[in-house]
Amino acid sequence: MYDRGIKIFRQLISNDTKKVFSLAIPAALKHLVDILQIIIDMIMVGMISVYSLAAVGMSMQFMMVVNVLMTLYIVGGNALISRFIGQGRKRRASALLYSLGIFAIILSVFITIGGYFGSEFIYEMMGAQVEVVAEGSAYFKILACGIVVIFIDSLLYNALSAAGDTKSSLYIKLLSAGVNAFLNYVFIFGHFGFEAMGIEGAAYATVIAYTFNVFAYLLLLKIPHAKLNLIPIIRIKDLKRVWHVGWGAALDRFISSMSFLVFISIITAYGTAELAGYQVGLRIEGIAFMPGFGFAIASMALVGQSLGAKDKDKAYKMGIISGRIAYTFMGSVGVILILFPEYLVGFFTQDISTIKVASYYLILVGLAQIPLALVFVYSASLRGAGATKTTLKVNVLSLWFFRVIPSYIAYKMGFGIIAIFVIMNVETLLKGIIYWYIYKKRTWLDTKV
Repeated sequence: MYDRGIKIFRQLISNDTKKVFSLAIPAALKHLVDILQIIIDMIMVGMISVYSLAAVGMSMQFMMVVNVLMTLYIVGGNALISRFIGQGRKRRASALLYSLGIFAIILSVFITIGGYFGSEFIYEMMGAQVEVVAEGSAYFKILACGIVVIFIDSLLYNALSAAGDTKSSLYIKLLSAGVNAFLNYVFIFGHFGFEAMGIEGAAYATVIAYTFNVFAYLLLLKIPHAKLNLIPIIRIKDLKRVWHVGWGAALDRFISSMSFLVFISIITAYGTAELAGYQVGLRIEGIAFMPGFGFAIASMALVGQSLGAKDKDKAYKMGIISGRIAYTFMGSVGVILILFPEYLVGFFTQDISTIKVASYYLILVGLAQIPLALVFVYSASLRGAGATKTTLKVNVLSLWFFRVIPSYIAYKMGFGIIAIFVIMNVETLLKGIIYWYIYKKRTWLDTKV
């Protein structure tokens, strides 16, 4: 027993574990800042009108589709950049980053045109009220003009993470979140000589904050000892390798997003209190699984780098270490969700019906935090290895056969909202087991990128 305790302690303080923590903690904190920035944005926009709040909320749904397109070059780029870094080929990785930047700019032009001229149609198609369409189209037109900086920001953050630098992104995000909040205050409500622009001011603040990010990243990439630089060389061969990996991840993201919308529609059919309770619970859980997000980023980068160095055993070990730490943290958070659900929900709403639904949700997802941690880390590890076709199959089959279809059947049979939450968490458990089995087989380590 004593020897086993010593062994576990040595594992916790090993250099590999330190590497995992050094990448995971800044990534998790950046994720937290992202969430807090969204919350602050929603609070400020909510002060304008309920229509403005609804418009911004719906725009986030549209951005889910845009994120699918970003996945096309980001996941494949991450897999290849991390391998190049593991091989000690920083120049090749930097050239690939430049090539991906050019591709992202070209792609963003088409999204900008579609978003600017089709903003009203998008809101009308979603069944928004006339007032929401007016507010939303004004907001999204401005946001569409800034798609290029949103694309570049996401590319540079993910590329640096793949190269092993998550701290710089955290510092940049902290500064830009402050810029965004300040500009919201100035532009939305009209201060320091500016006229009040309402929801359009929120859009301008968001675009300027992303522009700040991009300039900060570009300055960082000019530093010779940075993890990556920008080298103006375009290798079509490398871009094809990125797309070969990326299309599976993009299709995975697209189908998952559509599945999520169908699942939301099932919950919506139960009523307003059920939908509100689910949304509140989801926001709280988003903060709760922050550690899992951080360790997923760390695992994806370190697995890719280890495979680049042709060390499959280390690649496998990095995922195992990340997974163990992730489920320890998330399991602990799960206990808090189970023991204090009403207290946590009380920060968001005082509606009794909503509190009741959200509390049931948190108790059930609290029980599923450990398998959720395995899903986060092991799926990220597979993507880091380039095995995106495997994650595509697992996610699509699991979501539809274990979550969406059973939830629809349960709704039609007259079961309550709790049954839907149970099905959701059973799906998480089964998916965690599937990923654990696939990871243990090690066949994904032989994926060609």
